[in-house]
Amino acid sequence: MTDAPSKDSRAKILLSSIAVLAVVAVAAGVTAFTGRSKTRAGVAGGFTVAGGQLTYRTTVQGPDFGKVVEQPLGAAQGAVPTVSSVRCERSYTASGVLLCLQSEGDLISQPYAEIYDSSLKQIKKLEITGTPNRARLSADGRMASWTTFVTGDSYTQPGASTRTSILDLKTGEYVESLETFASVVDGKPYKAVDVNYWGVTFTSDDNTFYATMGSSSKTWLMRGDLKAHTLTALRDNLECPSLSPDGTRLVFKKRVSDDIRRPWRFMVLDLASMKETPLAEARSVDDQAAWLDAHTVMYAVPHDNDPGSDLYAVPADGGGAPRLLAADGMSPSVTSG
Repeated sequence: MTDAPSKDSRAKILLSSIAVLAVVAVAAGVTAFTGRSKTRAGVAGGFTVAGGQLTYRTTVQGPDFGKVVEQPLGAAQGAVPTVSSVRCERSYTASGVLLCLQSEGDLISQPYAEIYDSSLKQIKKLEITGTPNRARLSADGRMASWTTFVTGDSYTQPGASTRTSILDLKTGEYVESLETFASVVDGKPYKAVDVNYWGVTFTSDDNTFYATMGSSSKTWLMRGDLKAHTLTALRDNLECPSLSPDGTRLVFKKRVSDDIRRPWRFMVLDLASMKETPLAEARSVDDQAAWLDAHTVMYAVPHDNDPGSDLYAVPADGGGAPRLLAADGMSPSVTSG
């Protein structure tokens, strides 16, 4: 996880003004998230996206570290995005809903899953267990999911244990752990004491989802059914899937090496043909990539010498090359314009 831009080239966040909240109605009855005060950051060109906002967690060192920021998609180099008042360890936005995973307390840290509406009013707060690691919403903002590390702090560590939860924001139905679901591998029920799940991504019906199951040093792509409480294995060696906007492809990380320093490679899976395409990002990146648009995926690459990271994007067809999308950021998501 190298090749991040130098510190001198990273733009610094400077608080400057209060942004006007734009209210846009959506079918779910929630409006689009907008930011509050402005912050300086860099954005690379070269990605054609009409309208909308790129939202992410800023990792610039200083008083705004960890806050959720937002900037127009396709903004020119040196554009000034906005910074909200909400601080998160992991975040994701969709259809005017913000999912924020955050820990509170100094001596004893208690993590929470927090839900905010478009005015950044907190509408839900749940105690969760473990260290926040993954956060996702369905495209309509109804379904929320998060993954925490209960023991261990890396998927490369032996004995790492995760807990993945799903919350229906419309009905209030809460699945505290996917380990309560019945799993099937190769047509047979699968049970093991070391089963873990992580990295949920939802389809448009708000019932079907994809996730990773890990057990016995193997991983599988699982297709989940919320109503039936079942998970069915579709393919092995696939982690942290993220469904494309048209629902036809998954970007994921594939284990390609036993070297714990460089174990993964980003790939795209065509769900109709089950053909895998390696992406042009050659670095081993531990992230659940997201889709910038129908043709491009985005992800965070950690810095070498500080706790920050930068956002990169790469074509989903295997061509092109990685490009800097935004300096000093992680947990990217897109809100349509």
